[in-house]
Amino acid sequence: MVVALLTAAGVGSRMKQDIPKQFMHVNNKPIIIHTMEAFQKHPLVDAIMVVTLPAWMDVLKVYAKQFNISKLKWVVPGGATGQESIHNGLEVLSKELGDDEVVLIHDGNRCNVSQEIISDSLATFKEHGSAITAIPCVEAVFRSGDGGISSTDSIPREQLYRTQTPHVYTLGKLLWAHEEAGKRGITNTAATCTLMQALGERVYFSKGSETNLKITTVDDLMIFEALLSTKKDEWLK
Repeated sequence: MVVALLTAAGVGSRMKQDIPKQFMHVNNKPIIIHTMEAFQKHPLVDAIMVVTLPAWMDVLKVYAKQFNISKLKWVVPGGATGQESIHNGLEVLSKELGDDEVVLIHDGNRCNVSQEIISDSLATFKEHGSAITAIPCVEAVFRSGDGGISSTDSIPREQLYRTQTPHVYTLGKLLWAHEEAGKRGITNTAATCTLMQALGERVYFSKGSETNLKITTVDDLMIFEALLSTKKDEWLK
């Protein structure tokens, strides 16, 4: 079984709007529904779980029914951090599924994820036992020790990859990682990839895309709106 676990429990403080960003509407549809539709459409995804803000759980269920998200099986309350929210979802799955089932963890506000990205993450998982969606860094990168005022230290961009989601692991591996995190006092990793790295695990990269953007700011929202109305020219390879 392949389960998409979507994290949508953030309050959206950086967006500075009246409602959480994942419930803001783009083209008359909540952002979280745009994300859910990508996994609803993918033939290899069997079920969807959304971890969200407790006060918005019933709203999410209504939206899912309105937009025919038939694969939604679980809506779970989030925690104080992203790591805690993911753990909440995994605990629910552990009561119903075996350790060998496959879990794709994905940002609920990364709503432009393509079918190709989902497919490649699953193919990479099948080959290596895990997958982290990533893209190579194309900008020159500097490390600054004074808060971004200046720098004398550049990092070769050929060595750098920017991670996105999905992150794909077996349920058993994810439960192990969160159990180990508790033992070692690791409490607030930004994402599953950083948690696995902190535990000494090698991560394997699947193919991401610049268009697989995470909506965090109003600028991101505007880019997503533009992408929805943009079609790739047929002559482009």
